[in-house]
Amino acid sequence: MDIPSKYVPSVTESKWYAYWMKNGYFRSTPDEREPYTIVIPPPNVTGVLHMGHMLNNTIQDVLVRRARMMGRNACWVPGTDHASIATEAKVVALLKSQGIEKRDLTREEFLEHAWKWKEKHGGIILEQLKRLGASCDWDRTLFTMDEKRSASVMKVFVDLYNKGLIYRGVRMVNWDPEARTAVSDEEVNYTEEKSKLYYVRYRIVGEDNYVTVATTRPETILGDTAVCANPVDERYTGLRGKKVIVPMVNREVPFIFDSYVDMEFGTGCLKITPAHDINDYEIGLKYNLPSIDVFNDDGTLSAEAGMFTGVDRFAARDLAEAELKKTGSLVKVVAYNNKIGRSERTNAVIEPKLSVQWFLKMADISKPALDAVLNGDVNLHPAKFRNLYRHWMENVRDWCISRQLWWGHRIPAWYYANNEFVVAETAEEALRLARTRSGNMNLGPNDLRQDEDVLDTWFSSWLWPITCFDGINSPDNPDIKYYYPTSVLITAPEILFFWVARMIIAGYEYRGEKPFGNVYLTGLVRDQQRRKMSKSLGNSPEPLELIEKYGADGVRVGMMLCSPAGNDLLYDDSLPEQGRNFANKIWNAFRLIKSWDADENISQPDSSATAIKWMEEVLKKSIHDIDLNFRKFRISEALMITYKLFWDEFSGWYLEIIKPEYQKPVDRATLNATISIIDRLLKLVHPFMPFITEELWQLLSARKDGESLMTELIPESGKFNRELLGDFEEVKETISAVRTVRKNNGIPARDKLELLIRADEHSFDARFLPVIIKLCNLSGISFVSEKRADAVSFMVNTTEYYIPVSGTQDIEGELKRLNEELHYNKGFLASVMKKLENDRFVQNAPASVLDLERKKKSDAESKIKSLEEEIERLMGI
Repeated sequence: MDIPSKYVPSVTESKWYAYWMKNGYFRSTPDEREPYTIVIPPPNVTGVLHMGHMLNNTIQDVLVRRARMMGRNACWVPGTDHASIATEAKVVALLKSQGIEKRDLTREEFLEHAWKWKEKHGGIILEQLKRLGASCDWDRTLFTMDEKRSASVMKVFVDLYNKGLIYRGVRMVNWDPEARTAVSDEEVNYTEEKSKLYYVRYRIVGEDNYVTVATTRPETILGDTAVCANPVDERYTGLRGKKVIVPMVNREVPFIFDSYVDMEFGTGCLKITPAHDINDYEIGLKYNLPSIDVFNDDGTLSAEAGMFTGVDRFAARDLAEAELKKTGSLVKVVAYNNKIGRSERTNAVIEPKLSVQWFLKMADISKPALDAVLNGDVNLHPAKFRNLYRHWMENVRDWCISRQLWWGHRIPAWYYANNEFVVAETAEEALRLARTRSGNMNLGPNDLRQDEDVLDTWFSSWLWPITCFDGINSPDNPDIKYYYPTSVLITAPEILFFWVARMIIAGYEYRGEKPFGNVYLTGLVRDQQRRKMSKSLGNSPEPLELIEKYGADGVRVGMMLCSPAGNDLLYDDSLPEQGRNFANKIWNAFRLIKSWDADENISQPDSSATAIKWMEEVLKKSIHDIDLNFRKFRISEALMITYKLFWDEFSGWYLEIIKPEYQKPVDRATLNATISIIDRLLKLVHPFMPFITEELWQLLSARKDGESLMTELIPESGKFNRELLGDFEEVKETISAVRTVRKNNGIPARDKLELLIRADEHSFDARFLPVIIKLCNLSGISFVSEKRADAVSFMVNTTEYYIPVSGTQDIEGELKRLNEELHYNKGFLASVMKKLENDRFVQNAPASVLDLERKKKSDAESKIKSLEEEIERLMGI
């Protein structure tokens, strides 16, 4: 069989992905098997593949492929999110580049442009995922604004409104002046930024005296409706019942007292601007203060400000500073580091703003979701995130679900006479309700006006595990009954609260059941300086270029090798390079095996028979360990075990033992066993590296058209012989020690050596001696009862070995080695003694642990004695 000398990923990947697609291996329909379900965290329809997607989707694909090979009916549902803010921003920018302003379009005209943009760009990221090897059921591809998902969102909104959980009201929200919409608390990123602290004088009414207030935002002075101090602050007790004059606008406002004020900040005196600070808003409600909104939606100053109308807020800050100086109200300006909230989507500085919005009451609806995580119905991996989750859920606030955008699910509320409104799934139902409620049967469609706002994108995403199977519109359909709850969700910790938690809430509200049993939280992909990957920093490689360079399998392994759950991945190109090297290792090992000719007439060497027995035990133990790590969602660790199994145990030891001499045949029994072993290894590696393993499995034996490794059953573990595995580790140590003697004494590998073992030949375990003879190129092994002065010695465990060497022995080098070994063993004995001399340890440790520690002590003492004797012997030469 002609197998190319080099593995070429690009040819293999396109060939086998097309084969899998043609044969429908990714498809899933309900049947009698146990389901294994993952719904993809839908990437933004605006998105292209980035490093975070690569990590997240590699993990999902590993789990799905493994589940398939375990005989489960694996269903991985793909889809994209309409991403209201991000998509609208993209479309607005595109239109602007064509000389078209959004404000010059009707809603319908704008949406026509948006849908065209979505159709052109919306599927890019899903096609890119195919290059990674993602085995999604592409026939199930969804979009959060498709017909069924949109109908589901409307149903849920109406249902929650009718339950009294959705309400409309004026509240303080996070306002993004660039996107001109409210955003949720979770979509605000806070950063420490250099700012200024302005000390401003407010004159006391009726007195020739002032109070000084410190503020970072002098432009909001125009909206001040009170000044406040702490009631226990003795500096201001004389101001009870008095008023002060707001500078620039000369407005008289009350001086009030509230324990909220921090006496240590600034002057201990706080200006109260209810329209532009959440805490001021709460104080304003408490003391019935008026609220003056000094900003327009775009962040410019409003007519209500009374000054600087139409000027951008940051320019108005400079103007306010100049005006305060001019009127003598500015005492001083000092540098100040301030926490600034910025919009996650646009990076604009967030403006706290009073606004009429729609809200979902969260206090009661979220309780089952908190209980689910605390009682273990939903498991977070790693578990350290449980406390964060609990903190958020115990302090949950009502969810602002409306956004001032056009792209998205339009709020199903219709207004009629006197700004009364009804909530309904359709315009027809709304008209019927409005007629009934108003008693005016003459109301027509033109008398109703639908709410202009759309719903927060997360209001559709929180239903995703249910709507993926149309479980809102059709609660008893076969898909939702079979696939829900899903098996696991793979996502990032930063959306644990405003996506994961809300999905759990929706699951209990609409299915009475959790949406998934496990949540695997990935870390962030960062560079070696621990900076988040971003195009603006220029530190984010192009994923498709990595796939071109290292192959999809190489990139998958590279992303997985150093990314335990919840921990950040510090990326550099050495990771996919290591993955590519692993692919080459697998390829070359396979080529070696397929290059051997089998001779039916030669008998199996003892070394090969022993190696096969050992390798079978290694396989069983490794499969056990891999299974255990998958159950604990230690996927990176499972890969590392698989990696070492193939690279170290199979290639580094097993193949070296059974390999025939150059251009000589191998016996049939050994070749058959080896083909069986590599068949199982390819199955274990397949979930991590699907392309190369499919290619080699197809070359391993004659396959029928339509057969695939991905539908084979993964090997199962069995009881394994720990004693045999432990004994073979001593064999490895012996072989390594002999090779070290060769190296230190300049003995060529082709020269045969004699190995002497100081032990009783009849009681010594001779099973592995043929392996030692072959790998060490020995002329023979003999047993001796006395030390050998004419030989180089070494110890494995408590057994002494000698190798007679001709010529001058490097006494100095040997002494150095022995003293280093003696130092190590003395240190090891000291650590063991520390435990055994600890009464608490001795009293509480299980008997088996104590026996093990005592054996360690005995072995170390024996080894130290032998080393000291050997050092003394060499010193006398």
